[in-house]
Amino acid sequence: MKAFASWSGGKDCALATYRAISQGYEVTYLLNFVAEDGQRSRSHGIRSEVLHMQAQAMGIPLMQVPTSWESYEENFKKAVTELKDKGIEDGIFGDMDLEEHREWIERVCGQVGVSPRLPLWQSDPEQLLNEFWNSGFRSIVVASKLGKSLLGKNLDKEFVENIVKEYNSHPCGESGEYHTFVTDGPIFQRPLKIMQGNTVNRNGVWALDFDAELSSRE
Repeated sequence: MKAFASWSGGKDCALATYRAISQGYEVTYLLNFVAEDGQRSRSHGIRSEVLHMQAQAMGIPLMQVPTSWESYEENFKKAVTELKDKGIEDGIFGDMDLEEHREWIERVCGQVGVSPRLPLWQSDPEQLLNEFWNSGFRSIVVASKLGKSLLGKNLDKEFVENIVKEYNSHPCGESGEYHTFVTDGPIFQRPLKIMQGNTVNRNGVWALDFDAELSSRE
């Protein structure tokens, strides 16, 4: 069963991809959308070349599609149609519990004849995080509404306990409280080394600029 994974670079899409592979899906493409100039991801502002490095570390081709928010749906359907022409009939999505997101995914995938799969849907967030860590995934925080000081921190139990206690945040950041970038895990052939750069505030969200390079397992 060939599938593409809707890809942001973060923990949810990574865990969803891992679950899908464990269920027998062959994830042959990562689908990512970037700004019109192609320089950064449309969702979290991550550099395009960093996402390509992440895909290289996983050994899965990355398909990047330039788009504005206004033309996002149109370009999404065009990209998925192109993937369907390559024999891909399923799409993997990391959504957990936002019903409007699920409704959108099911509608647009249905219009192009691709089956949406949501392996994390309605899962307990704490159990998901424990599965993420216990499976060997590693990630850092690259964007946050909660404050600049959280950027660059490892996503670990201490981090999650802190944001739940101090900010009453959803443990997995489902309301956009934070976003992550995965650096290693069971779907990675090689880990990534992160070089942190400057921070910037984009429309009330603090974001970390960073580079990545392939590393080796010790």
